[in-house]
Amino acid sequence: MVKNEGQASPWNESFLIYCGHLISHIIFTVKYVNPIGATLIGRAYVPVQDIINGNIVDRWVNILDQNHVPIHGDSKIHVHLQFFNVTQDPHWSRGIKNRDFNGVPYTYFAQRQGCKVTLYKDAHTEDDSQPVFLAGGERYQVHRCWEDIFDAIYNAKHFIYITGWSVYTKITLIRDPRRPKPGGDLTLGELLKEKAKQGVTVLMLVWDDRTSVKELKKDGLMATHDEETANVFKGTNVHCVLCPRKPDHDESIVQESDINTMFTHHQKTVVVDGELPSERSGKRTVVSFVGGIDLCDGRYDTQEHPLFSTLGTVHHDDFHQPNFAGSSIKKGGPREPWHDIHCKLEGPVAWDVLYNFEQRWQKQVGTDILIPRTKLDEMVIQPSPLTSRNDPETWNVQIFRSIDGGAAAGFPEEPNEAAKIGLVSGKNVTIDRSIQDAYINAIRRAKNFIYIENQYFLGSSFAWKSQGIKVEDIGALHLIPKELSLKIVSKIEAGERFTVYIVIPMWPEGIPESESVQAILDWQRRTMEMMYTDITEALKKKGLNANPRDYLTFFCLGNKETTKSREYVPPEKPDPNSDYARAQQSRRFMIYVHAKMMIGNAMNLDDEYIIIGSANINQRSMDGGRDTEIAMGAFQPFHIATDRQRAKGQIYGFRMALWREHLGLPRPHTIFEYPESLQCVQTVNSLAEELWNEYSSDAVVQDLPGHLLRYPIEISDTGAITTLPNMEFFPDTKARILGTKSKSIPGIKSDYVLTLLTT
Repeated sequence: MVKNEGQASPWNESFLIYCGHLISHIIFTVKYVNPIGATLIGRAYVPVQDIINGNIVDRWVNILDQNHVPIHGDSKIHVHLQFFNVTQDPHWSRGIKNRDFNGVPYTYFAQRQGCKVTLYKDAHTEDDSQPVFLAGGERYQVHRCWEDIFDAIYNAKHFIYITGWSVYTKITLIRDPRRPKPGGDLTLGELLKEKAKQGVTVLMLVWDDRTSVKELKKDGLMATHDEETANVFKGTNVHCVLCPRKPDHDESIVQESDINTMFTHHQKTVVVDGELPSERSGKRTVVSFVGGIDLCDGRYDTQEHPLFSTLGTVHHDDFHQPNFAGSSIKKGGPREPWHDIHCKLEGPVAWDVLYNFEQRWQKQVGTDILIPRTKLDEMVIQPSPLTSRNDPETWNVQIFRSIDGGAAAGFPEEPNEAAKIGLVSGKNVTIDRSIQDAYINAIRRAKNFIYIENQYFLGSSFAWKSQGIKVEDIGALHLIPKELSLKIVSKIEAGERFTVYIVIPMWPEGIPESESVQAILDWQRRTMEMMYTDITEALKKKGLNANPRDYLTFFCLGNKETTKSREYVPPEKPDPNSDYARAQQSRRFMIYVHAKMMIGNAMNLDDEYIIIGSANINQRSMDGGRDTEIAMGAFQPFHIATDRQRAKGQIYGFRMALWREHLGLPRPHTIFEYPESLQCVQTVNSLAEELWNEYSSDAVVQDLPGHLLRYPIEISDTGAITTLPNMEFFPDTKARILGTKSKSIPGIKSDYVLTLLTT
């Protein structure tokens, strides 16, 4: 409440704010709302020392002007504050203590029990002759994402609901000639139209790229095919709606313009009705898919991630290479290989993905066409456990989102009501930012290690060094990088091991020398430097002469291929002395990491909790008021670690399969079962170093035996980031590895092209 500012203005807003900041005061900024932006009234300050011990502060605080003088009328704001030290949290560094863990608190969707989760790496996986063994001697079973999505769509009887950043109707989901399926030769567009003809309700929410207009390139800046996709379904029974990222109705003109032009609908979900053999009534169940893979071109890949060898077969009509100007199948490879992660959800959590679709459809389209809940109840069973509480393979799963009231119906406008259901009140908008909350909670719970794969890694800009920038102008404020470095610091201080492994692309997709890509690399470097500075300072305080890469280590993925017999011969050649020509000559290229996944462990050295979704580790994905995102967090209650038993469930098997793929090993090292250990991280770093040396060498002697490459940086004893010796540029390019501060892009908040680069 503000007192004496014309009249008392009660807000009665409550917030749960995760903190990882080095500050002296908590600052409350009070503004007038204007149609265009907002006007500053003043700021109120509460010293951190007043609350740091957990004391409740309940008082009126003066509102001060920019000179720290009380504003006219001696106006005040009433605040009620209490700080909770994270180390006092019963879950701090203890993970999931027992099977009754209730999930991330204060979120819109509760954790669901009795679920089933299927984990996928890449769109397709070939047979694996060297199994990973789980608890009880069971073999980890690989699954095939696009085959399972095809089966789910093909067998749907009542509804198929799809959301996507991009959906391309010309792709086929079944491409492995050794695994044909009836109808597998149908394109996605043909398949969906056929299902609609059968009477299935087919609804699609596809992001409307506002740059894909007739006056500009039809594909738009991001080549999402949105206009083409919509045109394919015109006059059919498939209802495809192009959705711009609309702001909430109460936002200012400036906010509305930013959201409309810069941000996207980035969720990638498929929800269908599926068979339930045990159901005698004939009713069906709900099956949902969530993750990082869009149903579009350039996504189909296997664990081999070929560059040239499949250009005459499965990738001839699906050639994707946006990193070279003028690239095409006629000019040949290397294609851009694609590494991604997805999952299938069954059981009560699948309904939450359905509810997300319904909320978005109701907000952006209306209630027309959408199957009403009363009719849906006649088609499918009520949400109920798919597995029993005593099933050793059961899962507990929770859905998280980044979304606001401009994109989802049913969000209350009253702040108190919003807070009760885990929502946040922003600037005239109600926000669900539970994905960021889920990451923070998982990092704080983790005991020994974190493993991350993500397309982007930049944030916590409030803690960046101010060299060449105004930190306050950079809006990448989410906490995840800082939470990771603070967690490592806490473990160093406690004399305990903790290791964070992070896999990112060599560079963000696009022309690597371009200003926007170089700016992202500059911000990525600043993020890394902030983290390594925290770590090196902590090591010095403990008197440890340790390598900071033993605690935090970054990797990228790449491939290198020798020429094969009967290989596709392109009829044209790239421009000489171009990145394209050099990469073609060197027979190498990065594997693009598009995954959005984190695995964390707890009590006793084991993989225990996994997050998979569409959200990148950048502000636009974690904000809640920018890109719309969806993710899941899950664990197996019968596969949690204890003091006497290691967890070797599906999450463990999934990580081991990923590491074996990335490192090219016939079988995982036993040491990989202890990823927090010094021996493990040094082994992985050494293998990645060897692979980087072979990748960066101009000699093409053999196919690269593995894909996990050391990210080409060095860390000084102060945490400063430099390049490897004689390695200023990425191989085959003139693109600086550490990026370049943009002259025309002042910050994340105001950049147009850069903020459009989430894919």
